[in-house]
Parts: sequence; C-alpha cells; structure tokens
Amino acid sequence: MDDIPQDENWFSEEAATFGDRLAGAREAIGLSQDDLARRIGVKVKTLRGWEDDLNEPRANKLQMLSGILNVSLRWLLTGEGDGVAEPTGNLDDLPEVRDLLLEIRDIKSQMSRSADQLGRLEKRLRKRLEGGVV
Repeated sequence: MDDIPQDENWFSEEAATFGDRLAGAREAIGLSQDDLARRIGVKVKTLRGWEDDLNEPRANKLQMLSGILNVSLRWLLTGEGDGVAEPTGNLDDLPEVRDLLLEIRDIKSQMSRSADQLGRLEKRLRKRLEGGVV
C-alpha cells in the first residue's frame, strides 16, 4: 500500500469523497448531524446518506450546505477552493490509522468502480430484455 504524500490535500478529490468533505465541514463548525439536518430542512437519514456517499443532495441543498458550513460549493464538490483545514496531528505518528484510512479509501474506490460497472451491465440487460440491440 502506498504511503500518503506529505503534501497531499486531506480533502482533495483523490483523497476524500463529497461525504467526507461534508462530514468534515460539519464537524469543523461543531454541528451534529441532527443540527445540520434541521437547519437545511432534511431528515437525519437523508444527511447520513449524503455523508456516507449513498446519495447526493440537489443543487438548492448544496447551496444551503455551502452557506451554513461556510465553505465554497466548489470545495464541497471537488475539494478545491475555500473549505476547512485538514485535521491537525501527524498521521505518521499513527501508522496504523494511516494504513486503515488508505485501505478504506481503496475499498471506496473499488466499490465506486464496481457500482459503475454494475450500472452499465444493468443498462445492457434492460435493453436486451426490451428487445433492443446491445
């Protein structure tokens, strides 16, 4: 497993997901999931789905999140722009934590690729069942 580069942006698109950035920004201002969900008018289950990268908010909710969390919309979506600072502390002091984070990110990446592949296969199957050409 590769080591995390020293200059890696903790919340970059390669290192973190939208849900990671959302949770990080929420925690940075000290809001609970309940508090944030209430402020933007969604159920806690919905917010958890966003933070767990199971679904994505609509544009109007993204704009609200950006304002409440005091981060740029661009940062929420990509990790670039005005956001929150990376967590303090040196991961090199805790190699087991760093290794676990790397493994989690690797699994998330694999799952994303598998979900994309599954979606393509499902689309092909649907076309085949409808009598279309694949």
